[in-house]
Formats: sequence, structure tokens, C-alpha cells
Amino acid sequence: MDLQDRRGLERDVYQPAEDSALLAETASERLDDDALVLEVGTGSGYVASRIAEETGARVIASDLNPRAVRQARGEGVETVRADLVEPFAAESFDAVAFNPPYLPTDPDNEWDDWMERALSGGEDGRAVIDPFLATVGRVLAPDGVVYLLVSSLTGVDDVVERAGEEGFSAVAVADESFPFETLTVLELLR
Repeated sequence: MDLQDRRGLERDVYQPAEDSALLAETASERLDDDALVLEVGTGSGYVASRIAEETGARVIASDLNPRAVRQARGEGVETVRADLVEPFAAESFDAVAFNPPYLPTDPDNEWDDWMERALSGGEDGRAVIDPFLATVGRVLAPDGVVYLLVSSLTGVDDVVERAGEEGFSAVAVADESFPFETLTVLELLR
């Protein structure tokens, strides 16, 4: 089953799409086989599964949505319910991958359900990205790396600037253009 066929199968858990595939492929190409990786906001577990399968790395996934945790575990992904990186020990991961909710959303048009939380990045698209950038450094090993998927709809330059404020250098390591947006994977290093 390809990504297009997976859409619409589940209404409470984010299913893999083009953004998931780009993040999974990019992280898999760049990670070491012996890495300990955290995938934040795993949704279906697709990205975590691909990274584990393609690299041999140990991948732990997290999601705030209990239905996502259940689905990812059902796919064989070691998953915990967590808000971003909250429960994880300091300096414990070699890499963190995150495909955050990034669609700018008018607050008057939000539905307050699990799918909305998986998609909506607030008014500027960065309502989840900014807190992630403020906290992810705590769980990274000293030589750790972050792979963050960002949409042109959220302002890639604004995300790079925010990452810099949190002590990260950011470089675009992959991108893919679509009629309505360009998706970019940023590699963040300290």
C-alpha cells in the first residue's frame, strides 16, 4: 500500500503522507546504524519504522495522542505517550526526528480533535515548533542532531532563526516542492 492509499484509513491518527516520506528518507540516509533515535509525534509510526528498518538504529517514538501510540505500537514501534520530549532523560538521544503540526490555522476554524492537533500549527504554523526547539536540546547527546520537517507555509527562515536563538545551526538537507508548498528537512546541530 503506498502513501496515497493510506490516507483516509484512520481519522484520529495522522497517516503517512509526502512529508512523512521525505523525513523518513532523509533521516535514514543520514543516521548511523548504532544511533538511538527519538521520533516525536510519531502518528502512525511510519517514520520510526522506516528509520529502524533502513538503518538498524534503535528508535523510540512518542505521541500525545493515545490512539497514535496504540497504532504505532501495533506496528511494532516502541512508543510512549508524551508531550514533545517531556519524559525523556537529558542527553539520551543521538538524533531526534520530528514532523510537527505546521499548517497555519485560523483559531476560529479549529475543531479541537486529534486530527486537528496533528495538523494545526496555530496562526503562524509554529505553535508546536517553537516549544519543540526550546526543549529538544535537553534530550540530545552532545553530538546529537535534529531532523525537523518544515513547510514554506510556516516560514522556513523564521524557523531557522528560532533554532539559532536556541543554540542550533540549521541547514536544509532535503526539500520537495508541491503546488501549494515546499517541504524542507532541516538538520539542526549545536
